[in-house]
Amino acid sequence: MDDTLTSRDEDLSPGCSSFDQKRSEAESSCVSLRSDWSMEHPVHFKSGDTQTDLSHEVLNRFRSNLLEKFEHLYEETVMQGNPTLLNEIYTELYITESESGELKNEHEVRQIETQSRREATEDTAIKCSDIFRPLPGQDKAIRIVLTKGVAGIGKTVSVQKFILDWAEGKENQDVQLIFPLPFREINLMKDKTPSLLNLLHVFFPETKEIEILSDKYKVLFIFDGLDECRLSLDFKSKVKLCNVSESVSVDVLLVNLIVGNLLPSALIWITSRPAAADLIPSRCIHRVTEVRGFNEPQKEEYFSKRISDQSLADRIISHLKSSRSLYIMCHIPVFCWISAAVLEKMLSRAESGEIPKTLTQMYTHFLILQADIKHEKDYEKKVTDEDMIIKLGKMAFEQLVKGNLIFYEEDLRECGIDVTEASVYSGLCTQIFREESGLYQGKVFSFVHLSIQEHLAALYAHLSCTNNNRNVFEPITKQTWWAKVKDWFQYVSLSELHQRAVDEALKSKNGHLDLFLRFLLGLSVESHEILLQGLMKQTISRSDSNEKTVEYIKLKIRLIYSPEKSINMFHCLNELGDRSLVEEIQQYLKSGTIKEAKLSLSQWSAVVFVLLTSEEKLDVFDINKFVGENNKGKKLNVLQYLLPVIKVHLSVCGVTDKDCAALTSVLRSIPLQLRILDLSNKAIRDSGVKLLSVVLEDPRCKLETLRLRCCGVTDEGCAALCSALRSNPSHLRELHLSNNKLEDSGVTLLSAVLEHPHCKLEKLWLWDCGVTYEGCAALSSALRSNPSHLTQLDLSENKLEDSGVTLLSAVLEDPHCKLEILWLRCCGVTDEGCAALSSALRSNPSHLRELDLSENKLEDSGVTLLSAVLEDPRCKLQILGLSDCGVTDEGCAALCSALRSNPSHLRHLNLSNNNLEDSGVTLLSAVMEDPRCKLEKLWLRCCGVTDEGCAVFSSEIKPITPEIPESVQE
Repeated sequence: MDDTLTSRDEDLSPGCSSFDQKRSEAESSCVSLRSDWSMEHPVHFKSGDTQTDLSHEVLNRFRSNLLEKFEHLYEETVMQGNPTLLNEIYTELYITESESGELKNEHEVRQIETQSRREATEDTAIKCSDIFRPLPGQDKAIRIVLTKGVAGIGKTVSVQKFILDWAEGKENQDVQLIFPLPFREINLMKDKTPSLLNLLHVFFPETKEIEILSDKYKVLFIFDGLDECRLSLDFKSKVKLCNVSESVSVDVLLVNLIVGNLLPSALIWITSRPAAADLIPSRCIHRVTEVRGFNEPQKEEYFSKRISDQSLADRIISHLKSSRSLYIMCHIPVFCWISAAVLEKMLSRAESGEIPKTLTQMYTHFLILQADIKHEKDYEKKVTDEDMIIKLGKMAFEQLVKGNLIFYEEDLRECGIDVTEASVYSGLCTQIFREESGLYQGKVFSFVHLSIQEHLAALYAHLSCTNNNRNVFEPITKQTWWAKVKDWFQYVSLSELHQRAVDEALKSKNGHLDLFLRFLLGLSVESHEILLQGLMKQTISRSDSNEKTVEYIKLKIRLIYSPEKSINMFHCLNELGDRSLVEEIQQYLKSGTIKEAKLSLSQWSAVVFVLLTSEEKLDVFDINKFVGENNKGKKLNVLQYLLPVIKVHLSVCGVTDKDCAALTSVLRSIPLQLRILDLSNKAIRDSGVKLLSVVLEDPRCKLETLRLRCCGVTDEGCAALCSALRSNPSHLRELHLSNNKLEDSGVTLLSAVLEHPHCKLEKLWLWDCGVTYEGCAALSSALRSNPSHLTQLDLSENKLEDSGVTLLSAVLEDPHCKLEILWLRCCGVTDEGCAALSSALRSNPSHLRELDLSENKLEDSGVTLLSAVLEDPRCKLQILGLSDCGVTDEGCAALCSALRSNPSHLRHLNLSNNNLEDSGVTLLSAVMEDPRCKLEKLWLRCCGVTDEGCAVFSSEIKPITPEIPESVQE
């Protein structure tokens, strides 16, 4: 972040710099209300700072006004006299730190469907109240936060909760003043030229009585809804504004506030839908967070809070889980609200009709429900709900095509909607279409959620065809009387409308018509047309044309090369009730015959759809399950077909060296999602590792586990891998390189990665890599420089000998060392190396949990030295491998003595292939009879034990497990 801040455009100097930097001399020409001292010595606020000269009366009134405005969930319900307190129903949202610049150019429902397949536990959650606080280990000041999230996911509610907690004195009390300025309200001042001071006086009149804009106060500006902004935010403008009393256009004022020319110490929080987030240059932003709505537990918590009858709430949750498409949408809080409203009514008493199982059914039921809701007060109904639906639908469609989500009075008038009608005379509008007066006195209108706008737009398009014989995608032009007569006799079929809508949706780059299309097709199903008759009249039923629509969509699927677009086409087929392709693929997958099947492009698209909408969550994507021995040459195409599936799974395996180029291409397009990459036992060799290294060095790459065991890698491939890890060292946690010919040169390169201060590697496997004393020396030096992260190290089957183990012992005795698992199996260690190791563990015995020294010549003298470690009360060793170490009953006696002194920690002990004989086993049995003994597994294979030795074990002793555990075998 720091690097990006220093490379700002000259036009913005000194804006976008870190907010606590000194101002440059170039700013001296700017007029400012601050003193020269404050310009040279910016104030750093600390938690607990309190204002000393703000009027308590004014401040309390300010807090009280915000409290009154934000304590209820929806302003329109307050206006109706049915307020819902936010704190009563608020469910904590899942918010994570995200990457700036990684914005998805696709419909937001697609993003939700993809997100739902990712494990939430892979990301670090951030509480809403902590968005200006760095995470543990982050050393950066945070002034500007951008929070992105799809429509209805909870951005505005998060802002509301943040302000409410502050106003109630619960959170962020180091902030003196919070100024919430939603873009939808700022838009109303786009033609004004206020100063910042005047702007705040307009929105917050009580602030006229206090000096609010001074560096001695910590203030927060919240700009909610960047996607709703109708201002021209020009961040390359040369206009610099430093005086809070100087009048300029609102867009210039906002730009200068964001870049830091105005009030450089003020905190700023901006929320936006993803598609509009790049309106703010990433160099100006100190943190990007993402609201991801409800995770699985939060969904159920919401319905439990929303529905007072717990039995009914459980039935609603169960029904939603039965429909994958509905349950996925429950990530969006607004959809949970819609579903709760519909299902609470339908399941609480006997209702006619089918319980909704598709999105279209759910939204139509919701529309019918809202049409039945009337104002509690009496009013003269001057416009019918049917007329209002048509008018709202027309505006919804026209504004959807333009990409607008918020509307003003002129937008309503263009569609023949009288503002008074919309806000007073139609009971329908009280929930789906709301009016906000806001802090400023202008009126702003919006649908409660984008999906409601899309549903109404689809309903308008459907009714225009069935009732008015019109295709809404055809422009209305002035016609001669003869042309009008011809139109009366020209038949516009639903299939023509559907095909045109399919074409328009497929042409859209960001998929903004995808959900509209699903709704439009769902509305034409016969059962749905019957449902609509209860809401409004339809002149002609034309559901028979759906067969043509189905065939047209299947044709398009065969021709589409975009997996994302084809997925939406399958959702459309689902709305039309056609599951033929899906059911065919499900049979292939169930029988396992898909590996040898010659699938067409449309069938591969169906595979993607089935895998993404399946309730089963796969942690590993194995391409060998889809490509058999006879079709290995198709792996490149299959990887490309199944890209959306790979995006949402955490691990990829089953790829050879010839596939690495294709795999690398896939991984470069999804660097943020992939967490685990397993290519073990695949001959990808140095060439494959070099290709993968390009992915690893991408700063967006978040790979945490990389498994390259037995891949034919040498020091050449290791060099490319290490270069990438030095460029991007902070995310990888596990690295498996066992059974490769790295040798000392390769391990020396790895050591340079380990000593990097940002390296967070926790697990390193180097079993049988040709490492000697030289490589061990480089590794030990690196671990002494950066000892605090590595917890597991495997150096088995390497020729370390006593000299190498002595070097490692110096690492172990470092008090900062956190190593918990150390495997040194078959490393040529004798009692001399064991002495150094034991000395180190006596100095720092509390971290090591597992030690494997099997197949080393320790003999009795070495085991006796280890026994001194075991009897230390600080020792926490739980697993000890001493198989084939030349131990006799003498060494066993020392070991047993130590275990009697400290019997409560050791769980697994492997003494196989040692000459213990009956006398040694007799000693061990005495240890196991101790009630404090926690030993669970004891291996005594090939130890020279006879029937007499076995007889000493009493019936109370736990059975012996005669196998070597996987933890000792790797």
